[in-house]
Amino acid sequence: MTTVLVVDDDSVIRFLLKRTLQQEDFEVLEAANGSDCLTICNSFPVDLVLLDALLPEMNGFDCCARLQQDLAEACPPILMITGLSDRDSVDRAFDVGATDYVTKPIHIAVLRRRVKHILQERWMVTELRHQLAESQLLRHQLETVNHQLMRLANLDSLTQLANRRYFDQTLQQEWRRLTREQKPLGLLLCDVDCFKAYNDAYGHLAGDACLAKIAQVLGENIRRAADLAARYGGEEFVILLPNTDLAGGLVVAENIRQQVEQQHIPHCGSPVQPVVTLSIGVACLMPSHDTEPENLIGRADQALYLAKFRGRNRVISYEAAEAAKRLWKSES
Repeated sequence: MTTVLVVDDDSVIRFLLKRTLQQEDFEVLEAANGSDCLTICNSFPVDLVLLDALLPEMNGFDCCARLQQDLAEACPPILMITGLSDRDSVDRAFDVGATDYVTKPIHIAVLRRRVKHILQERWMVTELRHQLAESQLLRHQLETVNHQLMRLANLDSLTQLANRRYFDQTLQQEWRRLTREQKPLGLLLCDVDCFKAYNDAYGHLAGDACLAKIAQVLGENIRRAADLAARYGGEEFVILLPNTDLAGGLVVAENIRQQVEQQHIPHCGSPVQPVVTLSIGVACLMPSHDTEPENLIGRADQALYLAKFRGRNRVISYEAAEAAKRLWKSES
């Protein structure tokens, strides 16, 4: 039921207004002064206030201003009732937040129309706010779902690291960014040693658990927001290290190699160690318009090949691989 508060120090006018409003099936509350008006509005939900402008102690203008201050957006619409019809009084009523005004003597038909119009507008505003709140909630929910979908689309389900597609996108983005900034980009290409033999010995479920454990080690070594660890394919992983030179990349790679070995994951089929180990190739380039990201991957791949050729469970840089290649050619 719609609740209307009538505020007037004249009991006869209050009675007249109350009877008129009750004929419209409104619940009517009464107050004889501004203080009581404030108390009621701060204590009960009121849909409309009919407020006399000329009240004792606290006049209607001050009372209206206080209601706006105390209740803010929750303030009900205020229909000011005034015997003052001069322009300044009307302007003052609107300045303090009145929704509309009627002058005394009160014309009942006019009052009914004003009340009906104000309440219709209030209901429309309330409904619009409700729709807006629902829309904002739905938008927030949609954004959350989209974020979750994007995250899932970028993750490798087994290892919970970035997947190959997201790595390829990030590599392109970082390549462009570091080309502008002229900063180095490091890359680690990691391969689980003798992983086929591991699967043959322990089964594919154990193999999946092994990859997940290694992925956890890689993820724990990614300390900066721009760094990225991803599953490159099968038992291969890749780590992207923006703003990292070769020396920095070698440090990260060696930490990872040691930590994987220290997990002591049994590997009875490995000729390297009785535990699971990693071979890691490290490369670093200064991105430019004259080179491609594939050059960086190719260098890391060459370094990884040499690490495996030399017995696995080791870290080799591209520069070391090139030096070894030159030495082999000079000796042959």
